[in-house]
Amino acid sequence: MRITAVDTFKVWVDWCNWLFVRISTDEGLVGWGEASLHGAIDPVERAVHDYAGHLIGQDPSGPERHWHRLYNAWRWRGGAVFMSALAGLDIALWDIEGKRLGVPVYRLLGGPHRTRLPVYASHWLQGAAGPDDAHRGAEEAVRRGFRGFKFTPIRREQLHQDEAAELRRGAALMEAARAGAGCDVEIFIECSEFFSPRTLPMVDAALHPFRPGWFEEPVPFENPAVMAAMQAQIRTPIATGERLLSRFEYRELLVHGGCRIIQPDLMHAGGITEVRRIASLADTWYVPVAPHNPGGPICTVAAMHLAASIPNFFILEQMEPQRAIRDLASRPAVRFEDGHFLMPDGPGLGLEPDLEALKDLPFKQQPRVERNGALWR
Repeated sequence: MRITAVDTFKVWVDWCNWLFVRISTDEGLVGWGEASLHGAIDPVERAVHDYAGHLIGQDPSGPERHWHRLYNAWRWRGGAVFMSALAGLDIALWDIEGKRLGVPVYRLLGGPHRTRLPVYASHWLQGAAGPDDAHRGAEEAVRRGFRGFKFTPIRREQLHQDEAAELRRGAALMEAARAGAGCDVEIFIECSEFFSPRTLPMVDAALHPFRPGWFEEPVPFENPAVMAAMQAQIRTPIATGERLLSRFEYRELLVHGGCRIIQPDLMHAGGITEVRRIASLADTWYVPVAPHNPGGPICTVAAMHLAASIPNFFILEQMEPQRAIRDLASRPAVRFEDGHFLMPDGPGLGLEPDLEALKDLPFKQQPRVERNGALWR
């Protein structure tokens, strides 16, 4: 069997582009990957095609062998663009390997620790104007079967303008969300790097009475020592890592004790091959894995196979506002039952994108969003 072509497909869905990667072979087997880097997606697509020259004509077997070949293809390896391109190709190669052998990818990774994966509703309570909205939204998450959801109770600009008022508002939203969700549902807090060593302890004090499950990326990710100092000071667990791209970057975070949950993104951190290593590294520090999962159907199902096969999986992100279009674009759709995704049992990833269902969603440039660093200090 030989690789004959590497193709890419871009579609705009809701707030970002999805970038699918397809690897074709001379025996008719096709593998699918995803490399949907938000914003800089054109450079990722170009990098995929640059990498393709190292794959066409090759036997696709042995995804890890190809990962190392591609990772070292250029002297300037790494970075979000190259690692996302590599991730898309890596996922597609694992898909082909499973199809060639007639088994799900998770069996190639050692077999499942679980076949039901707990998931949480991400980007939830968007637009909640006050406590009543937060209460109703939390009840709706529970009604849909979720055991957890993630939202942003404190706004960056308003915190900068009036800290005391915004902290009171955020605490009121969190209190209402907790009342609507009940005691047993996890409520995770999206922080988006809004805070600093000065403001984060204030936020922790304001929200702690309502048992937040984690603070996600509460301060900018580049300095793991600062993240560790914050984790030692606050009571809420820190979850981070969606912007870290390799086990080498995660090592610094883990050595410093910078978090209690890691969130590698399979589309950006080198695909299944590298995130599997990251999860194993985290396990030596007894740190659980909650994969960052903001993409389309291939990103989701690849994260599921990884999550099923590792011992330290915690929970998987589910972009609930995009679930309908993602399910429409999946053959078959991921099964959701009682707050869990159910593992597909077909060979390879067990799912392929339906490009025909996405034909009316053409690519468009990502809108620019200004991020003023002075606002979070």
